[in-house]
Amino acid sequence: MTTFADLDSPHLDAVVEINNAGYPAVPPTTRAELEQLAKVCSLAWVVLDDAGEVAGFVMAVDPGADYDSENYRYFESHYRNHLYIDRVVLSDSLRGQGVGTTLYAQVFEHATQAGRDFVTCEVNLEPPNPGSLRFHHRQGFEDVSTQATKGGSVVVQLLAAPLGAVS
Repeated sequence: MTTFADLDSPHLDAVVEINNAGYPAVPPTTRAELEQLAKVCSLAWVVLDDAGEVAGFVMAVDPGADYDSENYRYFESHYRNHLYIDRVVLSDSLRGQGVGTTLYAQVFEHATQAGRDFVTCEVNLEPPNPGSLRFHHRQGFEDVSTQATKGGSVVVQLLAAPLGAVS
């Protein structure tokens, strides 16, 4: 049975490995960069497989954070009360088992309990990540814009999923 736990320091090496295996869907990172990101995040969870090993993770940021991400800044300028999913990666061993859907249900529940109006994120269009885009649309995300990032080397689809009554 897959479980979720708070991302703690002992998990970071495994999270870096899973993150970097997800390239180009997510940018490669170092342990130090992920430690810095974790400090900004209001939600940072690992996904543990049946053996209790880290097999995925999600990191998300509340509004008003001191976070210099091009995509986060877009959402900050367009949505006043959102939870921004900065990155989510599951190992190949978990794909197709409904873990992503379960994880997103937990993220949506967290955002709802925190009083957020939207969950926001982005998915790469260039380099393409059509499976992730289909998944996000099935989770209720709607396309809101596109933007070029990383000096034009990446183009993303910006997505937002409304939660309950939007104010």
